[in-house]
Amino acid sequence: MRPITSRILIADDHQAMRQGVRTLLESHADFQVVGEAADGREALNLAVETKPDIAILDYSLPLMNGLELTRAIKHELPRTEILIYTMHDRESILIDVLRAGARGYVLKSDSGVHLVSAAKALAKRKPYFSGAISETLLEHFIDTNHSTDKSIMLTAREREIVQLIAEGKLNKQIAHMLGISVKTVETHRAAAMHKLKLRTTAELVLYAVRNNIVEP
Repeated sequence: MRPITSRILIADDHQAMRQGVRTLLESHADFQVVGEAADGREALNLAVETKPDIAILDYSLPLMNGLELTRAIKHELPRTEILIYTMHDRESILIDVLRAGARGYVLKSDSGVHLVSAAKALAKRKPYFSGAISETLLEHFIDTNHSTDKSIMLTAREREIVQLIAEGKLNKQIAHMLGISVKTVETHRAAAMHKLKLRTTAELVLYAVRNNIVEP
């Protein structure tokens, strides 16, 4: 009996990486790639349109990073499984995306076998973490005395606007992209800076880099 084909969405801002992942997955008859996206907003729109079984997301996506995209997809499509495929092995990122709803985490430095194994596991609604990540998770749960991330204080909209500001977008551009008024952008920006006790845009950008909201 032929296995059920899992429909997959790939989001990565590097075209060569997307093509490599697509080629690897489509060499297996039980996977079908239904869409590719180069940024987080495009990925969210494609996910809503195609309703994939699995979304394979890079963490460092422009416009909406992998963490915010995971939250958004799980909100819109609770049945879609999320696999983070990234070069980042930082514990803070790993824990954040798992809390947001991701159930798989594979490093780009791992062999392609891990990526395929992860996709197969998620297709069966089972979690999957490559070896180094499993060790990181174990260490985290052994040592639960970890500090609270200040970014939890921000709302989803505030984090979204902080990322866009840190990526160099102007208030008017952000307002157009999000479909809100410039005044609303300014209100969210001011609220975020007040909560984080920041006074300048430079400090906001530094905060975004230090808290893995954008790449340096």
